[in-house]
Amino acid sequence: MTRKLFGTDGVRGTANTHPMTAEMAMKLGAAAGRYFRREGAGAHRVVIGKDTRLSGYMFENALTAGFTSVGMNVLLLGPVPTPAVGCLTPSMRADAGVMISASHNPHEDNGIKFFGPDGFKLSDEAEAEIERLVQEGAPLARPDDIGRAKRIDDGRFRYAERLKATLPTGHSLEGLRIVVDCANGAAHRVAPEVLWELGAEVIPLGVEPDGLNINLNCGSTRPETAQRLVRERRADLGICLDGDADRVMIIDENGAVADGDQIMALFASRWAEADRLSQRTLVATVMSNLGLERYLGARGLQLHRTKVGDRYVVEAMRAGGFNLGGEQSGHIVMSDHATTGDGLLAGLHFLTAIVETGKKASELAGQFDRVPQLLKNVRYQLGGAPLDDEGVKKEIAAAEERLNGSGRVLIRASGTEPLIRVMAECEDEALLAEVVDTIADRIARAAA
Repeated sequence: MTRKLFGTDGVRGTANTHPMTAEMAMKLGAAAGRYFRREGAGAHRVVIGKDTRLSGYMFENALTAGFTSVGMNVLLLGPVPTPAVGCLTPSMRADAGVMISASHNPHEDNGIKFFGPDGFKLSDEAEAEIERLVQEGAPLARPDDIGRAKRIDDGRFRYAERLKATLPTGHSLEGLRIVVDCANGAAHRVAPEVLWELGAEVIPLGVEPDGLNINLNCGSTRPETAQRLVRERRADLGICLDGDADRVMIIDENGAVADGDQIMALFASRWAEADRLSQRTLVATVMSNLGLERYLGARGLQLHRTKVGDRYVVEAMRAGGFNLGGEQSGHIVMSDHATTGDGLLAGLHFLTAIVETGKKASELAGQFDRVPQLLKNVRYQLGGAPLDDEGVKKEIAAAEERLNGSGRVLIRASGTEPLIRVMAECEDEALLAEVVDTIADRIARAAA
């Protein structure tokens, strides 16, 4: 069955516009509840977390109605990071977990992503089956089997303790001054709390959510304010999270930003030296820079590439027995500790490297020289297929031929927005710009 509702990371769209309506959320809850119910296994339970978007209240209630209508008991975590749902789902012996969030997108968007009882995101096949149940209608429970809902007040504290337990015994951040930008999102309380509990001097930013300001001029996609604060307050490090805190950007003491590729390079080299990197392999997506691949190769390490999406990174990690992966965008997956990308966890382990090596963030955050990379997004109308245009195909083929041996071209449709992403890498920056501009212009004409 072809999936129509689910994209790269769950169901996502503009709130109160198909598919992100309260009606659809209720149907998704009922379908997922029926899919995850273990007949004869006693109580059926789902945990639901959310970020700080205004529409989160609506979707939380609609999902609760759907789940309870098919006999699932609902445990409401309130605002917590996405990785908290991943770890608390198995911890609370739930049949499923749900996170209501559109990650780094603006407040008017929202999304619903599901986790299985093991805390991992669902496969394409599982999502397709849930879609089938949405279309056919999930059988409802008898009146005396309708589920109950209960709010869990200590979810973020349980998650915080799990984070701290991943660090070396007695680990302290005393003497470090840290700017933490929580994007007015799901980690606005837990991130500053954890850093303070570990002894750091914390300078919080993006910790006053009002339902409309999530990711607004802050967070991992807009780190400018955090960069300025790091310089002004002479901080040792900046940690920039996105709205659901599953991705991170690191800011060194000079205000320079290190993306997920640099963070993964640091972790991979440290883990390999400690003989902790499973099969001496890092898993990353096709978007990761060629410089990362060359850096790893020079150290006898392998880079295993996947499709874009931290879900696909995790699937490859599980299939191959790897324990470190992530995305250039800042999803860092450490499967020894978490089931999905965790921005705060990655930030804490970057701080561990500072403490253990005595080096400044700038010395740790620039592990390799990036190959020049250029990315342009081309918007198209929903239902359109500009990549099927013959002129577009010819332009892409011509670009690949021009860069053969000196770089690469990657063209893909976004899994969360009606965008075509045009990316290329090449040492010759003039050629790089020409190639990307030419393809983007041709796609824009096809999309018009």
